[in-house]
Amino acid sequence: MKEFSHIPVMLEECMDGLNIKKDGVYFDGTVGGGGHSSEILKRSAPDGRLLATDLDDDAIKAATDRLSEYDGRFRIFKSDYKDYEKVLKSAGVEELDGVLLDFGVSSFQLDCEERGFSYMKASAPLDMRMNRASGLTAEDVVNGYTAKELTRILRDYGEEKFAPQIASNIVKARESKRLKTCGELVEIIESSIPAKFRQNGPCARKSFQAIRIAVNGELEGLYDCVTGLASKLKKGGRIVILTFHSLEDRIVKQAFKYLETGCICNKNLPVCVCGKKQEIEIITKKPITASVKEMALNSRSKCAKLRIAEKII
Repeated sequence: MKEFSHIPVMLEECMDGLNIKKDGVYFDGTVGGGGHSSEILKRSAPDGRLLATDLDDDAIKAATDRLSEYDGRFRIFKSDYKDYEKVLKSAGVEELDGVLLDFGVSSFQLDCEERGFSYMKASAPLDMRMNRASGLTAEDVVNGYTAKELTRILRDYGEEKFAPQIASNIVKARESKRLKTCGELVEIIESSIPAKFRQNGPCARKSFQAIRIAVNGELEGLYDCVTGLASKLKKGGRIVILTFHSLEDRIVKQAFKYLETGCICNKNLPVCVCGKKQEIEIITKKPITASVKEMALNSRSKCAKLRIAEKII
């Protein structure tokens, strides 16, 4: 097993966005290698506390080792961040000073061949599980889903315009043998896309993204999770979210817009009957993107978008 490595994206921008307090309580929903978490603990010293979650055993081990100098001030739970209610209850925490969600796949997960996340690793198994104890794998999706189901996944989660062709060819290919490697899937995807659209490099990225999202249920409940975590913030607390593709960013943007909206009654009513109040102020009217310098040092920061909001009630 290679060493777990991951470069935290927009580290300074995330920390500035959290507006960290020395005695604050923070939630890092995707601890990864602990890069963001380490900085939160450093800046909230000596009394700041951190609750973190991740589904990846390798990430949890790496983060625990990295954060060991802050022993007693943090707890890492093997949990989906969407189960934040259980995590907060277990930790005896009712309110938070800050929330950080980083939806990026770690460098370790992409580069570790046995994890099967990367279309660049031809011999890698079709796995793509964040939680390796879960049942569903990319191999199961590719070999078990109908052409209609595959088309929906590729279209909705990958925004792949050639989804029907790719899905149809996957179904045809698996009739002769079970598809087991990333290379086999890449070959099918490439052959399904017209030559003129293959001139700008590998075409499998969107499809791999789509299948990974399906395997891990990444978008399910995301909107409710964002609004729910925002409700756990103290007045003045911040929620900071890093997204890496348009589907995630769109959901976060919509959730923030809802939370920033006050009364939603029909404008013809003389008085408000809905009782809805504005809960947050959006700090980033447009998402923050990585600097040119960071993009040069870390290519995986190129598609990142950072949105920040502050609780006002």
